Amino acid sequence: MKRWKLAAAAVLLGSGSALAQSYTERPANPQLPQAQWNYTRRVVDIPMRDGVTLHTVILIPKGAKNAPVLLTRTPYNAEGLSANSKAADLATALEGYDNAYDVIAEGGYIRVIQDVRGKYGSKGDYVMNRPLVGTSLNPTKVDDSTDCYDTIDWLVKNLPESNGRVGIIGISYDGYEPLVALINPHPALKVSVPMNPMVDGWRGDDWFHNGAFRQTGAPYIWEQVATADNSIPWVNTHADDYAAYLAAGSAGELGRQHGLDQIGFWQKITQHPAYDSFWQEQAMDKILARQPLKVPVMLVHSLWDQEDIYGAPAVYAALEPKDARNDMVYLTMGPWYHGQGIDKGDRLGNINWDADTAKWWRHEVLAPFLAHYLKDEPMDVAPVTAFQSGANRWQRLTSWPTAPAATPLYLQPEGKLGFTRAEGTATADYVSDPAHPVPFTPRPIAPTGYADDHWKAWLTTDQRPAAARPDVLSFVTEPLDKPVTIAGAPEVNLTAATSGTDVDWVVKLIDVYPEQVAGDQKMGGYQFAVALDIFRGRYREGLDKPQPIAADKPLSYRFALPQTNHVFKPGHRIMVQIQSSLFPLYDRNPQKFVPNIFFAKPADYQKATQRVSVAGAQASFIALPIISQEKAQ
Repeated sequence: MKRWKLAAAAVLLGSGSALAQSYTERPANPQLPQAQWNYTRRVVDIPMRDGVTLHTVILIPKGAKNAPVLLTRTPYNAEGLSANSKAADLATALEGYDNAYDVIAEGGYIRVIQDVRGKYGSKGDYVMNRPLVGTSLNPTKVDDSTDCYDTIDWLVKNLPESNGRVGIIGISYDGYEPLVALINPHPALKVSVPMNPMVDGWRGDDWFHNGAFRQTGAPYIWEQVATADNSIPWVNTHADDYAAYLAAGSAGELGRQHGLDQIGFWQKITQHPAYDSFWQEQAMDKILARQPLKVPVMLVHSLWDQEDIYGAPAVYAALEPKDARNDMVYLTMGPWYHGQGIDKGDRLGNINWDADTAKWWRHEVLAPFLAHYLKDEPMDVAPVTAFQSGANRWQRLTSWPTAPAATPLYLQPEGKLGFTRAEGTATADYVSDPAHPVPFTPRPIAPTGYADDHWKAWLTTDQRPAAARPDVLSFVTEPLDKPVTIAGAPEVNLTAATSGTDVDWVVKLIDVYPEQVAGDQKMGGYQFAVALDIFRGRYREGLDKPQPIAADKPLSYRFALPQTNHVFKPGHRIMVQIQSSLFPLYDRNPQKFVPNIFFAKPADYQKATQRVSVAGAQASFIALPIISQEKAQ
């Protein structure tokens, strides 16, 4: 009996048996049952004009007929973004980045998410925000615009459930894609919704702000470019980013220590620290200003966008003059962090908006806007939908900005601030020490990410810790006896001298709450930054022409702060803070002119005395876009 069993086993496991040839329990081509789903999932590799295929996930509601397509092109993994939750319900599956899941599911849209060229499942070479064909920066015959065209062409020819209309939507990098889709758009593209788009990486989006390098973006560059699937992580060396970046020294040395010098995009950034043709040729607002306006577009801007606060308003300014009937270019400005329009929007950090602003916007603005252009449904959406902070209400406007002219708010001696200029001459002084830079948010500063409010909501962080430092100047008004309403971009007009030969200026416009706030006691005395930004002094004479600064000579510095739509309420005070670092978000200025700050040496970093003029003809001021109370209603 035993011999028979052994013989039988030998036959079963012999070299010629099927089991021996394929000793596995895994099916050759596993199929995921979808009978209980309320949608069908298709995965297709769509061929582009050069033969490269782009990995595309298509989610079709069960029973869909004559349904429009809503497309997102992404470098963030189409497979993952199409299944944020592993669920048989479409809305549940999509909930999360980068999906307005409620609008998509309730609208009956065919959802398409595609990996951009060279990322995750898509073939070809990846180039960060691939420049357009025809520029000196792209020697090939393909770009994101041609890839979008070819993708739409395939979709309308191969989706029988579709009505042949396509909209494109996305946030951040995914928001850049709806912009390039406007270049020679496919006839089936009926609407574009760029949300918090990457537009100009030097002027005020991801990589620089007015010449100051946003060095906490270095881990993103590594993970995004080093591999197609972001599989090699950036490894942190400290629990506190402040300590990590300070220990590294310059941004260039930080990059070297982490292997970034292998990355082509990093090499380009470090070789182009000024606003030269490399940046100007790929600035999307400049490109779109030269293009005909063929597709309705809704630009979505977050008023406290910690990543791309420059882009959407800049594109709006470029496109709006082309909109002769005021019915093609729309703008939304929400009280949000980067991408919060698809998230819960009742608060931002410690600031409470009294309602879920993002949900209201999705249902009252985004949903009818998409349905109008993709399904011929009526809509009542204003050309500009803007949230007014302070008053905490949405406004329907015909255009932006609404302030007719700017009103100077003067820095005054003894830390005062007012609408009259002080007589005589006076300065307010401080010493800026690169060895002890001002942190952009209270320490310890966790690595950049979305796990908590430290990154999402840092722009609304209480500024009292900064105000307590000796290297930060604070100027404040008396308590207001009537509201002051601003609508537009405040402009910094700073006259200042430095003992160094280079300098950074950080200017903050702040709403100071009363010392006691009934109903929300933690807000007593809170210093809420309405707008802030940085300017690298070497670009005072031209953004493309870095020049040493004449030491100890009062010079003029002029630059715009981000867009604001805010009411300073009675009893509140207006404050302006000035400092010379915002670390480690921005790299430190050595305060000694060097040809390229990326490669500054330890000995280059020097203390400097900064003297800000606060009286007389040279008095510094912020030009506020104030609107009358009648118009503010």
